[in-house]
Formats: sequence, structure tokens, C-alpha cells
Amino acid sequence: MLSMIGLIGGLILLIILTMRGMNLLVVAPLCALFVAVLSGLPLFPQLVEEGGANLVGNYMAGFSGFVASWFLMFLLGAIFGKVMEDSGAADSVSKWIVEKLGMKQAVLAIVIACAVLTYGGVSLFVVAFSVYPMALSLFKQADLPRRFIPAALAFGSVTFTMTSAGSPEIQNWIPIEYLGTSPYAGWEVSLIVAIFMAVFGYWWLRRMIGKAVSKGERFEAREDDPKVAEKELPHPITGLIPLVVVLIISFIFHDSLQQSALIVALLGGVISAYFLNRKYFTDFWEALSAGTLGALIAIGNTAAVVGFGGVAKAVPAFEMAVSAMTSIPGSPLIGGAIAVSVIAGMTGSASGGQAIALPILAPHYMDMGVNAEALHRTVAISSGALDSLPHNGYVVTTIRAICGESHSAAYGAVGALTVIVPLIGLALAVILFSLGVGI
Repeated sequence: MLSMIGLIGGLILLIILTMRGMNLLVVAPLCALFVAVLSGLPLFPQLVEEGGANLVGNYMAGFSGFVASWFLMFLLGAIFGKVMEDSGAADSVSKWIVEKLGMKQAVLAIVIACAVLTYGGVSLFVVAFSVYPMALSLFKQADLPRRFIPAALAFGSVTFTMTSAGSPEIQNWIPIEYLGTSPYAGWEVSLIVAIFMAVFGYWWLRRMIGKAVSKGERFEAREDDPKVAEKELPHPITGLIPLVVVLIISFIFHDSLQQSALIVALLGGVISAYFLNRKYFTDFWEALSAGTLGALIAIGNTAAVVGFGGVAKAVPAFEMAVSAMTSIPGSPLIGGAIAVSVIAGMTGSASGGQAIALPILAPHYMDMGVNAEALHRTVAISSGALDSLPHNGYVVTTIRAICGESHSAAYGAVGALTVIVPLIGLALAVILFSLGVGI
């Protein structure tokens, strides 16, 4: 009982401290210490027999293991995003989409611009920074409440693209290591779910904005609003080509290299972006440095959470929780989806939720004969639901740092589109797989 209190209390403490803006590299070990003490877990390796569970050993094993497995993907992904940003290629693509659709389809233009960049492998944060100035300009011209800009950015980035089949985003690649699948696992169901989430989510976003406008809400300008950059941008085609290169290379090599194909694909994207748009760079080497620093921060934060998970899964309460989740009646996919989604929600990280849950759940479900492709797609979609609770890093950054809004004003719409819509999509995926679609 005390162990369960420690586990739940540690997770709640992690959420609270994260929402207060504390550094995850400090918070995660402290919360792991809380879990270990209440569960009676020894603190140091010297206090147990070789290989025995302990706070420091389990935390660092989880932390270092995640870094060893995913550092190059995080590094190249961050560098690719920064190269696309610094060269103006990301701005060029998003601006072209916005211009083609026009002011009357302002919201749709923003969503599509984010979706194209995200599915092409550009970092979620870079997408938000890149598209926000144009979103602001469009919302101003259309006189729409600016508090819905974070929802439009997030909806286009972290719902029907991030966890879909073929996506180069890390959330679609982590299951490959544990299930021996490909990034295109369960593509038939993924396509149906992605279309549903895109159509339903867009309808809901337009409905929420329409209700706000009917109540008298309008755009409110601010003195510090950024302007759309007037610098010369590359042609949209040369901006799109690196995105296509990433997708093509990952498709060609995913069978032979599995998750390592993403390394080759992102490297190809960086190289093609440089040679196609090199005259437009503000400072290429500074972009590499900024990308490297961003990768270290991103993987450090995720690894810190995975380290916490390494301690959590060593205490008795965790086994009880996993047993309860995997014993849920009905499709085994439901238990896997709930486990990954809950852990992703607790940690505020889709990749962290997968990295913690899959090493334990994957062997269990594979032994049961669960279809690996169905499990891959279900896990990917489920990781992108509760991860977007208010303490999620992307959510906090997009609402506060990029858009300058408050959680009270903007999170309602963000939560509806990035939590509820993916949860409905997850239910649809489980139903379709249970009916044998794509299996």
C-alpha cells in the first residue's frame, strides 16, 4: 500500500513541479527518490547485490539507455529542424500554403502548414515558431480570437500527423525497436484514423472559434506582436524537397535498418536542405549549434523522465498497476493503449510514455500472440493523447512562450483537440483492428 502511495504520489509530484516550471533534470530524480523511499527501495548500488534494484542504478540505467538508443535521432531531427528554419525553407513552405488558401480559409491554412512540416520530419517546436507569425497575421486579418492560435498550431502538429504511419516523428519510430515492425505498421487503420481526426478536429476547432466570435470575441492586437519576416525566402519547391527526401529515404531503408533508417533519412534531409538553400542561410554553423543544444535539452528532459520510469517500474506497486492494465477484459490492445497513454500523461511525454511502457508490455503482448502491427499503431496513437495535458513541454512552450497566451484562455481548445480527439481516434483504431482491418 505504501509503495502504491509512493508511486502515485511521485507521479503527481512530477506533474505539479513540472507545471510550476521546474527543470525536469532536477525534478525527475527528486520524484524518483520520493518513490524509492516510500517503497523501501535501496538508494545505492553498494547496498544491494550485483544487479539488484536500487535508486541510482535503475535511474541511470533508464536515463543512459534511452540516450544510447535515441541520441542520434534526436540530434539529427533537431539539426534538420534548425536548418529548415535558418534557411527560411520552413517559412517558405508554410507561407506558400497560407497564400494559396487565403484569408477565408485562415484556420485551415495554418493547420495544413503545420501538418506538412510535421509529417516531413521538422521538429514540433520549430513548426510552431515558424508558422506562428503567419497565423497571427491571418487571425488579425480575419478578426478571429487569437487565443485559438495555439490550438490551430497544436492540432496540425501533434494529432493526425505525429503518430500516423510513415511519420518521421520519434513517436512513430520507438515501437519498432520493441516490436520489430516498420514505421508503416497498420497503415490502413492509421489512414482511416488520421482522416477522422483531421476532419472531426477541424470541424470542432471551427465550431469553437465560431461560438467565440458569435459571443463578441475579436482579435486583440499587442504592441509586441511579431511581424512576418520580410527576408528573401527560397522557392517553396526547394523547401519541400528536403521533407520529401526524409520520407523517401525512411521508406527505402526501414526494412533493412529499422529505426536506424531515421538517422539516414534525417541526415539526407539536412544535406539536401543545405545544398538546395545554402545561399539563404543566416548562419549555417550557428543553426547546427542551436540544433545540437536543442537536441541535448530535448533528449535530456525525456531521458530524465525515462529514468524516473526506471525507478518506478522497480517498485512492487508498478507490477500491480501493469497487471491491472494488462488484465482489462476485451481486446489486449485496450490494456496496452491505456498503459502507454496513462504513463505518457503522467510524464507529459509521448516518447517517454512509450520508452517506459514498451520494454515491459511488448514481450507480454507478443507472447499472447497480439498482432505486432496493430500494437505498434495503437501504442503510437495512444501516446499522443494524454501526453498533451497542461504540463506537457510542447503545450507550455506553444501557449506561453510562442503565443503569449495563458493556460486559462488557450488550453481549453488545445486540450479538446490534442487530448479528446486522439482518444476518440484511439478508440476507433482499437475497434478497426478488433474487426480485422489491416491485419
